Amino acid sequence: MEFTLEELAKQVGGELSGEPSTIINRVATIKRAGSGQITFLASRSFRKFLNSTQASAVILKKDDLALCQTNAIVVDNPLLAYAQIASLLYPRKATEAFIHPTAVIHSDARVDKLASIGAYTVIEKGAIINEGCQVASHCFIGERVTLGKDVQLHNNVSIQRCCDIGDRTIIHPGAVIGADGFGNANNHGKWVKIPQLGAVTIGTDVEIGSNTTIDCGAIENTIIGNGVRLDNLIQIAHNVEIGDHTAIAAMTAVAGSTIIGQYCMIGGTVAISGHLSIADHVTLTGRTTVLQSIKTSGVYSSCAPLVENSKWHKNYIQMRKIDELAKRIKQLEKLNQ
Repeated sequence: MEFTLEELAKQVGGELSGEPSTIINRVATIKRAGSGQITFLASRSFRKFLNSTQASAVILKKDDLALCQTNAIVVDNPLLAYAQIASLLYPRKATEAFIHPTAVIHSDARVDKLASIGAYTVIEKGAIINEGCQVASHCFIGERVTLGKDVQLHNNVSIQRCCDIGDRTIIHPGAVIGADGFGNANNHGKWVKIPQLGAVTIGTDVEIGSNTTIDCGAIENTIIGNGVRLDNLIQIAHNVEIGDHTAIAAMTAVAGSTIIGQYCMIGGTVAISGHLSIADHVTLTGRTTVLQSIKTSGVYSSCAPLVENSKWHKNYIQMRKIDELAKRIKQLEKLNQ
């Protein structure tokens, strides 16, 4: 696809600076862009490349325009405008309706005539695959699973029984939706498995990264809201609820029955304990550990920042003395009363 710079500026509601008829047909990084390519400036650390980039145009904020030596589209949010323009230049391919001859589809499953099913995919009894779905090779779709319209399953996705996947959801390779939650009862030192009887309900316009797992509910369903973004290698335990438009980065784990609000942003390698609630509009920075509920929106952190190893050892020695110091302070307070 290709557009004039004027057409792209109109599409994103931006202000054009430069030649309106410039043809744009590709995107590139600000360091490597060339003729016919558009790039963007979202981080101030890349401002140094503005006067040397060979891009045909740059998407940027008004404050950076004076440094730009080429055409530009001026917007308030360059990253958002870039996403919109990239989607125009690289549109999603139209669904080619087909069923690969190696796919195994139960006679009681329903596959829309405008869906595509890849090689060696298995679709079990009662499953419903709606219009526009793209199911890649080696996927597993269990009994009574429903895929809404235009759902994309990449290779090796596994969706267990009774899960409901909302319209336009994208699930990347290796993700597992609806596996048993980690439910066990202890009988005098021996573990007895608790049947996991729920499923997973996923809203519309959700994206789930590679090798992420979302466990089914123990009795009721695990729930992922509309517009949620889950990165790769995330663990969502049974009966977790994640509110609309929350985004979670890689390696984060959420323990069972925790409720996360809407519009939250959770960094990588965050650990969230079970049976907690987290308010709307909460940001958790990377490696934060959450051991209690968060009732007020805001930014929260708990990880120690990087220091030289020798300083870390000294600090650690002092940390081991905190309990002793606290006791001494209490004794001094009693003496002064």
